[in-house]
Amino acid sequence: MSRWSELTGETSGSDYAARFAALACSGKDVHGEARLCAALVPAGARVLDAGCGTGRVMIRLAELGYDCVGVDRDASMLAVAREQAPDLPWFQLDLAEFEPDRLGIAADFDLVVAAGNIFPLLAAGTEATVVGRLAAALRPGGYIVAGFGLDAAHLPVPPSITLPEYDAYCAAAGLALVDRFSTWDADPYEGGGYAVSVHRR
Repeated sequence: MSRWSELTGETSGSDYAARFAALACSGKDVHGEARLCAALVPAGARVLDAGCGTGRVMIRLAELGYDCVGVDRDASMLAVAREQAPDLPWFQLDLAEFEPDRLGIAADFDLVVAAGNIFPLLAAGTEATVVGRLAAALRPGGYIVAGFGLDAAHLPVPPSITLPEYDAYCAAAGLALVDRFSTWDADPYEGGGYAVSVHRR
């Protein structure tokens, strides 16, 4: 069972969406992830939203002209995504089992985005497998950008993955680190409890 399942029971989709809707209504910018993705690849590029949740990031990218696919294991989150954007492709699947061919989609993504603490919330021991499967879905030169907490202050679960571990999984999957930020607004990373890492195949 994933840490996400243990934390939420996979029934929190509407609550999660409501929280971000309230943030947006308060005037807070909730599109930093999409903005960073757009800085990495041009409109029209193929983007895989790995752990897409309620679709907030992917729907924004689709609005900006990206060709997007969303994958998540949580049916309650995907129900919200499908209600908000029924014409976009949403797939329910554990990322540890992700194989584009099985879903009838091409494995030539320009970018994979994993926002929302995806890696710390995976089932223990599947992190390297997930990195490998996501890397295999990238075209040569494609990017994977992942943001996640590294300490208790930035996570809803105990910390479970370090940056050196994540970088090692990426290296084993044929990915090289090209940038690291402390926020999705691309502030420099100088240590701290949250990092956004950009690796390239």
